Amino acid sequence: MTANVFDMIKIVKRAYKYRFYPAPEQAAELARTFGCVRKVWNLALEARTTAWHQRHEHVTYRQSSALLTQWKRSDDLTFLTEVSSVPLQLALRHLQTAFDRFWHKQACYPKFKSRKKSRAAAEYTRSAFRYRDGQLHLAKMTAPLNVVWSRPPPDGTEPSTVTVSRDPAGRWVVSLLCQCAVEPHPASDSVVGV
Repeated sequence: MTANVFDMIKIVKRAYKYRFYPAPEQAAELARTFGCVRKVWNLALEARTTAWHQRHEHVTYRQSSALLTQWKRSDDLTFLTEVSSVPLQLALRHLQTAFDRFWHKQACYPKFKSRKKSRAAAEYTRSAFRYRDGQLHLAKMTAPLNVVWSRPPPDGTEPSTVTVSRDPAGRWVVSLLCQCAVEPHPASDSVVGV
């Protein structure tokens, strides 16, 4: 009995990375977003650590999200409202995942992010970016990013998330996470010896 070819097709997530060259105002906006993501991570980590050490309480993602709303309303942290809220919420989700891995003894306790040592990156979900006709628009930006499309993404795929990052050398990279169908290679009767 042979398996149907359609039963063997797998859907996998693949990231396609491209270099891009932001305009000066886009670079400033992205640098501000990277700083806000790092700040939210550190504030949430501090709140969770304090809650555990002082009251032995676990802080959930929902409680962290409520704290983010309070931080945005405070006078000291009003700059958090100047950037898109999606990367800030995703930073809280990533922190929740880091704590889940810690509690299940799969990773070390999450660490604070340093301005100099941590990766400068921000992640956007589908509600915070628009990808059409080879142009990528991010939330709170008027012009599309100047992406160098070294290879086209697969036809018919839509990115589910976009991650923008800058490496220590100052190179800007955008990564599109797409779902792609992968067909296995046909079975072969030939033998390979190693």
